[in-house]
Amino acid sequence: MKTNKLIYWISTGLLCGLMLFSASMYLTKPDMVAGFFKQLNYPTYLVYPLATAKILAVVAILSRKSAFLKEWAYAGIFFDVVLAFTAHIMAQDGGWMMAFAGIVLVVVSRFLDGRVFE
Repeated sequence: MKTNKLIYWISTGLLCGLMLFSASMYLTKPDMVAGFFKQLNYPTYLVYPLATAKILAVVAILSRKSAFLKEWAYAGIFFDVVLAFTAHIMAQDGGWMMAFAGIVLVVVSRFLDGRVFE
C-alpha cells in the first residue's frame, strides 16, 4: 500500500507538473504555441481554452473535492495527451515523447488513485 501511494504521488506530481508547464507556455508564449498548433493542423483559437482547462484539471485532481470533476479532469488530460501524441506522430516531427510520457503518467495516476483513495 505504501508503494502504491508513493508511485501515485510521483506520477500525479509529474503529470500535474507537465500540465502546468504546458499551460504556462500557452499563456506566456501564445504566438509560439499557435505556430506549433498550425504545424500540427490544430486551430489556434484552442490555445487559451486549453491552457485554462489544463489548470482547472490540475486543481480538480489535487483538490479531491469532487469525484465527478476529478474523473472529468483525468478524462480531459487523457484525451489531450492522446491527441497530442497522435498529432506529433502524424506530423513526424519527433515531438511525441512528452505526449507519450503524459499518457503513461495519466494512466498510472488514475489507476492508482482508485487503489489508494477509494
